[in-house]
Amino acid sequence: MNTSFWRDRPVLVTGATGLLGSWLVKRLLVLEADVVALVRDWVPQSEMVSGGLLDRVKVVRGDVRDGPLLERILGEYEIDTVFHLAAQTIVGIANRNPLSTFETNIGGTWALLEACRRSPRVQQIVVASSDKAYGDHDDLPYDEDTPLVGRHPYDVSKSCADLIAQSYARTYGLPVCVTRCGNLYGGGDLNWNRIVPGTIRSVLHGERPVIRSDGQFIRDYFYVEDGAIAYTDLAQKMSLDRQLIGECFNFSNELQVTVLDLVNQILSQLGADLEPDIRNEATGEIRHQYLDAGKARTRLGWEPAFSLAAGLDRTIAWYRAFFEGRKLAGAAS
Repeated sequence: MNTSFWRDRPVLVTGATGLLGSWLVKRLLVLEADVVALVRDWVPQSEMVSGGLLDRVKVVRGDVRDGPLLERILGEYEIDTVFHLAAQTIVGIANRNPLSTFETNIGGTWALLEACRRSPRVQQIVVASSDKAYGDHDDLPYDEDTPLVGRHPYDVSKSCADLIAQSYARTYGLPVCVTRCGNLYGGGDLNWNRIVPGTIRSVLHGERPVIRSDGQFIRDYFYVEDGAIAYTDLAQKMSLDRQLIGECFNFSNELQVTVLDLVNQILSQLGADLEPDIRNEATGEIRHQYLDAGKARTRLGWEPAFSLAAGLDRTIAWYRAFFEGRKLAGAAS
């Protein structure tokens, strides 16, 4: 890829302090983009803050549902490329509090797209959907033609946001592409009820890792640095090929991994012999999902750079450094 494409390019990232947002901003800074980050909450432990990334970007504090604010950002900073990542991403929270999830994930998406429609300088918009947007199907893996039939609150929010993005592309010619990734994991994820960070934290603390389900739920785990690469590559390809506008792309390692197998792999890579605590409490979640990424390979020439083992190695190293840093900070105080 031509890295000069991004040099000094004005880019807006919503959800910039989230897992993918932090790594995407980091990659954009390496590519010398001029990044504007929309940030709602101040999270001092996030990679964006602790890694010093916020000191290198323009930061706007606000809510993605605020249409006038979004229009101001796009206009005043003359934004060329938009990565819309802002969302409530935790399935359990969505089940307990569906309204806030719908308001952020659906309302935030139409507010962002409507602001972009009113801002003629915007040339590329990449909207983060999810493999959960497909809902539950018997025929696997999911390809991009699989219907979007979410049933549980989080899945429905992503199905709706995905369809809204497609409607803005089809009806208004808005330069939108939609991404559907597997379960993202990587350093910087501070949602400890997610299986990867929660398991690593438990093991590093000498505790048994907790599995909320029966351990047999199957997911498609996707390393966050691969996600950041996929997003920037897609936006750059959109600038060269207008036929991509309105298209949706799965990004995945195309692996079927049970939760129990993932936990056992983490235990193995950490050299721990702890027994997982399987609680079988999960409800309102899809049991079996994985993606077909053939379209991204064919249309974009994309391939993941990291295997599951390699991604977990880098993730474990991040959390080792994170907890060591906290321990040193505690000792010094």
